[in-house]
Formats: sequence, structure tokens, C-alpha cells
Amino acid sequence: MLVQMSAPDADAALLEPRKLVSQLKPFIKPSTGRSLWELAVTVLPFFAVILAMLWAVDAGYYAALALAPVAGLLLLRVFIIQHDCGHGAFLAKRAGNDWIGRALGVLTFTPYDCWRRSHTLHHANTGNLDARGFGDVDTLTVREYEALSPLQRFAYRAYRHPIVLLGIGPAYLFILRHRLPIGLMKEGSIYWTSAIATNLATAGILAALIYVFGLGTTLSVVVPALLIAASTGVYLFYIQHQFEDAHWDRRPQWTFHEAALHGSSHLDLPQPLRWFTANIGVHHVHHLASRIPFYRLQEVLKAHPELRDLNRFTFPQTLSPLKLTLWDEDKRRLVTFREAALG
Repeated sequence: MLVQMSAPDADAALLEPRKLVSQLKPFIKPSTGRSLWELAVTVLPFFAVILAMLWAVDAGYYAALALAPVAGLLLLRVFIIQHDCGHGAFLAKRAGNDWIGRALGVLTFTPYDCWRRSHTLHHANTGNLDARGFGDVDTLTVREYEALSPLQRFAYRAYRHPIVLLGIGPAYLFILRHRLPIGLMKEGSIYWTSAIATNLATAGILAALIYVFGLGTTLSVVVPALLIAASTGVYLFYIQHQFEDAHWDRRPQWTFHEAALHGSSHLDLPQPLRWFTANIGVHHVHHLASRIPFYRLQEVLKAHPELRDLNRFTFPQTLSPLKLTLWDEDKRRLVTFREAALG
């Protein structure tokens, strides 16, 4: 569960999110040099670790597979840089963000333009009970769940199980679902182009690796790294919005700024996890001002210490929210299936 509200947290609860947005504007401008440096110290080590693993496994040194978590975390950081590109937060010009994002999407198995569209909808509707379904973890209210048939309840329970959410789900999402512009098939050719071009480029890289190192070696290295990145990313995304005191409302009570600040968590990770996750844990600030580059989010917390303890989790506290499954509109909090049954 969340840490107890401290004095800074109480101050944060009194903040006016709209005013805070204007106070955060000085942090929005990216530094081209810093951005390119962050790109280099992420992508180059990722390539180096993957190639070292491929060479070692091909030579019979299967202990090299122990580096898969490092490769996976580096790939996760690649994805978060791609994420910043999607928000226009990595470089000053939109075109630069988009082309870097598209290139990184080849590595993350994620068509950039498709992902950017669904993620934009997620940001625009976070915490809005009347606009769920885009880029979110599917969440039902208690009353909606009670209205389901037994089979539908079973399906929802299965979907919300950690094995599905953090294992089967991420594998399906990054290996299969991203191959087509699911949800955007009728929204324009750009999304088909994004999916097909990403598929072809990713397939080309895999084909080259298979030609050099063989199918078995390539899959034994690439697949674990991808799945570790995918599962860790989904886990982070879950914690960022699925916690007991999250903020959900229906129109007209729902407002973007309130939901952005109070419906997103601050996952306070230790180093080096903070580096590997590129400060994505400072998610309440990110949702309020998504064009702040990831490397400036810690600056925001230093300048606005009242935000540090708002919806704050530490690493050991990230397991308990996995039990939360339904939004109770009367109690205004996420509850477990058991709590919902007890009323």
C-alpha cells in the first residue's frame, strides 16, 4: 500500500494542477546534446551486450544468457526514449523525434506511429471512466463486474491475474499484437505503413542475425531480452496507474489535470534501476507535463519537493497493488475481488 501522507504530500494535495503546469514550463525544453548522449549510452551498450551474448552462445558459452536481464533493461530504456520521442520531448523538432522514434521502434518491436496514437489517447483520457480502452490496463468497476455473466467474470479474472498481465500479456502484445495496427485499422494508411515498415525492418535485422549466428542462437538471445523488457515495462505501467488511491471519475466531474497528477504514481526507485527506467517512475509529473524530457524529471522533484511524496511507492511496495482489480465508485478506490464481494 502507499506510504502514509507526510507534510509534503499534504501540501501536494492542496496544489492546483493547472497552476503547476505553468510552473513546469521551464523544464520542457530539451537539450539536443544531452538527448543524443542519452541515446548513445543506451543504444550502443544494448548492441554491445546483444552481440556479446550472440557470439558467446554461438561459441558454446551458454552462461552468457545470464546477461539477458541487462539486455532487457537496456531495451526497456530504448523503449522509454522512444516514448519521449512520441511526446515530442526528446528533441526540439517534431520530425527529429518521429524519425528517431521510428528507428527505435524497430528494436522494440513496436510500430512507432501506431503506439504514439494509442498512447496519446491514454494520456488524454487517464482516469476517465467514460473513455477507457486505449493504451490502458482494462479495469472494470464493481458494478460492471457484478453485471457480467459467470464466463465473462472468469475471463476478466484471468486477464487480471499477474501471470497473464506480466507474462502472457506482454509476450502477446510485443510479439503478435504489434504486428498489425490493432484498433487503428480504419484510421488511415499511416498506421498500416508504420506496422508493415517496422515488421520488415525488424525481420531484416533478425534475418541477418540468423544468417550469421543461426536460428537457435538468435532466438535464445533476442527473445529473453525482449520478454524481460516487455514484462518489466508492463509492470511499470501497471504500478503507474493501478494503485489503491488512484483517481478515476466520470464526466463531467473528470478533469484532465486532476486525473493526470493524482491518477499517476511516483515510483521512487533506487539506482541503477532509476537509470535503466529513465525516470519513468516520476509518472505523475510526466502525465501533467508530458513534454518534459525524462532526464529533467528529477530536476522537477528538486524544484517542487511537495511532489516527491505524492502517490509515492518504493520498490518493496510494488507487489500489493497487483491484488487490486476493480474500481469501487462508492469508496473511490481500487479494491480486490474479495473486498468487492464483501461489499
